[in-house]
Order: sequence, then structure tokens, then C-alpha cells
Amino acid sequence: MPRVTKSSPSAAPVGVISKVLLILEALQGSSAGLGLKAICDLTGIHKSTAHRFLKHLERERYLIRTEAGAYLIGPRLSQMSARGNHGATLQAVARPILWELWKSTQETVNLAVLDQGTVLYVDVIESPHEFRLSSRVGARRSLHVTALGKALAAFLPADARENILGTITFQAATPRTIMNLLQFRQELEKIQRQGYAVDDEEAVQGARCVSAPILNSNGEPIAAVSVSAPVTRVSPNQVAIFAGAVTGAARAIAAAMGFSQREPVPVDRRAKKIVPAAN
Repeated sequence: MPRVTKSSPSAAPVGVISKVLLILEALQGSSAGLGLKAICDLTGIHKSTAHRFLKHLERERYLIRTEAGAYLIGPRLSQMSARGNHGATLQAVARPILWELWKSTQETVNLAVLDQGTVLYVDVIESPHEFRLSSRVGARRSLHVTALGKALAAFLPADARENILGTITFQAATPRTIMNLLQFRQELEKIQRQGYAVDDEEAVQGARCVSAPILNSNGEPIAAVSVSAPVTRVSPNQVAIFAGAVTGAARAIAAAMGFSQREPVPVDRRAKKIVPAAN
């Protein structure tokens, strides 16, 4: 008699959960919604199984179904997502990647978000060098003086960027600070082309900072990562090296957050490795 093998009691629920998550991820990526066939094609889930899951999710208001038969993310799931602590998630996901960036550069690494029109530092790992750049979590700075702010502003949607630009008061932090809107627009256009931003002694004299945006699946910035150091350890010729490092870290964080990746930004990689300076 053939032997019947029973599945583990914990195996089936995991399979069900995985399939439901596949459906939700497929719907999250479609603003117009998806029909049953499209969902099955994208997820590989059998039609009858997908239909059963969809009907249950619709009854519980996690999904809604349009008159045309397309499924969309419903109000209950949207509310749960809106209440989620996205900042805490970003920090937790980014931390190990920031540590790798810190190890490769041995310079201060910063993570920041755009908040109320300013740059808000949400994580900082300080350089081990005695002479180092230092910021503190919770500190705020103006967009136009920091590489982080420039990286965030450059990749905002056009309407949001124009709204932000209208709020900037151009005050000098150093003699090299950008002091007018025309020059700042030109700087943002350059950043869009090259994929990273540089603060060349514009926030603090004697300090250079290189930053890259962390982009969501729509190419919009959710945060930015940077490396900052004294100019004695980051010469103009080394900027491209640090740009490659921060851009790679930004893309890794975006991928870890579950955002689809675009083509790599055009960073000049004239040198391929960062050699940390001696203490």
C-alpha cells in the first residue's frame, strides 16, 4: 500500500500567507487594479485558489473590487499602512547597510529624510577618526547647504520640488554656500544628471559631504544617505569614489525596503575602491 505522508501542521499556513502576500504585492504595484487573470499570471497562483483568497480579502475590506472586476488595495489595508511607523522601518532596514558603508569609508555616515521643508537626521554613525565630522540624530538643516538636502530636493516630483524651493531662505553658512534660487536650480539639475550630490564646504568650512537619494519604485526620494569628512581626507579627485559608495548603499537600502530598482545612476567610477585613511 502506498505510504501517505502528512504535511507538517505549520507548513500549510505559511504557504497560504505567502500566496496572500504575493497577491497584495502585485496589487500594490498596480494603481489601476488587476483582474483575476492578471493576478494569477503575475503570482503563479492557481485561479481557484486566487479567487478564494481575493473574495475573503474583499469581504474583510482589505481589498475592493471595481465594477470592471479589478481588485484594488482596500481602505482597511490602506489605513494600516498609513498608521505604520515608516521611519522606524527605514532605520531598521538601513542600519546594516550604513554599517557596511561606514566600514568601507571609515567616515561619518548619515541617514536623513525631508521633514517640514528641512533635512532631518534620523541616523548617524560617526567616523572613528579623532578629527571627524559629526551630526546628531534629530538635528535639522536647510536643504540648500547640505548634500543630503540637495539629493532629496533634486529627485522630488516637479510640483513638490517647486513648493519646497519657494520656502527656502538662502542664508550663508560659509562663503561657499549657494545663495540664490537660480544657482540652486542649476545645482539640482546637475545632481539629477549624475545621481548624487556634493556639499563642498557649503555647510561647514573644511568639510566635504557626498550624498545619494534612496528612491521608491516611482523614483521619488524617501530618504538620503551621505558620507561626510574633512577635505583633507576627501579630495576633489576622491569625490567620485565616495559617490559610488553612497549610491550603492542608497540602492541597497531601497532594495531592502522592497522598492523595484531602476537602471543604475551614472556615477563616475574612476577609482574602484576606498582606502580608509589612517587614524
